[in-house]
Amino acid sequence: MEANGLGSQSFPELKNDTFLRAAWGEETDYTPVWCMRQAGRYLPEFRETRATQDFFSTCRSPEACCELTLQALGMEVTMVPGKGPSFSEPLREEQDLERLRDPAVVASELGYVFQAITLTRQQLAGRVPLIGFAGAPWTLMTYMVEGGSSSTMAQSKRWLYQRPQASHQLLRILTDALVPYLVGQVAAGAQALQLFESHAGHLGPQLFSKFALPYIRDVAKRVKAKLQEAGLAPVPMIIFAKDGHFALEELAQAGYEVVGLDWTVAPKKARERVGKTVTLQGNLDPCALYASEEEIGQMVQKMLDDFGPQRYIANLGHGLYPDMDPEHVGAFVDAVHRHSRLLRQN
Repeated sequence: MEANGLGSQSFPELKNDTFLRAAWGEETDYTPVWCMRQAGRYLPEFRETRATQDFFSTCRSPEACCELTLQALGMEVTMVPGKGPSFSEPLREEQDLERLRDPAVVASELGYVFQAITLTRQQLAGRVPLIGFAGAPWTLMTYMVEGGSSSTMAQSKRWLYQRPQASHQLLRILTDALVPYLVGQVAAGAQALQLFESHAGHLGPQLFSKFALPYIRDVAKRVKAKLQEAGLAPVPMIIFAKDGHFALEELAQAGYEVVGLDWTVAPKKARERVGKTVTLQGNLDPCALYASEEEIGQMVQKMLDDFGPQRYIANLGHGLYPDMDPEHVGAFVDAVHRHSRLLRQN
């Protein structure tokens, strides 16, 4: 990883490693909590900036991971307000795979992402750990084939049924691009990694185990091997497969320290199904933040009681929405810290 000059960074000492310890399955004094969302989606100060500038100039950050990975593979991506990433020339035929760039060059194309991570890590000054992100191969494939978001993923699933070989070829290309990208994020300063399989729910158990799970496993295995080869310390890895409740057991054995859950899964049942070998993360309904601060406190209490005090990271079951009140996000975080300390005393 010395290629990008980032392998030998010296960073400020980490003052709060609770999240990392929970991810590794170690005991913690309270339950750590974080929220998923591109910074700009809900913080008013960021939305004002973004309104006046092109998305990629304001948000060249790890959060734009899906779009960036695909841009680096040579696909033209624009950010459509309210709709998300949009591709002017989606993959329609098998021969379209030939226009993709060599996945080996992707990490070198994304130098500015690594610089943003290093800068962020320096500026965090050790207050909290920094999490790196990437979209998982199937989720990236859906963007490339659909040309944007879709409610059915019919074009992408048509590929899986009609062109299984070409689908595997594309998923391998994406895996080959993701591995150095994630290793590069760690070299640049990321202290944990989360892989998003945001579109898991469009697949049933059969398609998931054939076209998503093998690549999810492969990413974890290869990233860990490459970190070791590069002489970089291991980092905990999180897999978050939205609506992938049918594959919980498989995800728990896919080589990740943490399995993220959306809000459609009952915490107690999830714990029974995955056992005690992984840390669980989640899973308050994001819309619960529209409730009163008092109700948020009650919902958090129930959630923490159900997940139990250890091997658990609190989070929402998906990202924050643009219109959410930052005060209510604060109430969520405070309730987690307060109630989890009480839980441990009893």
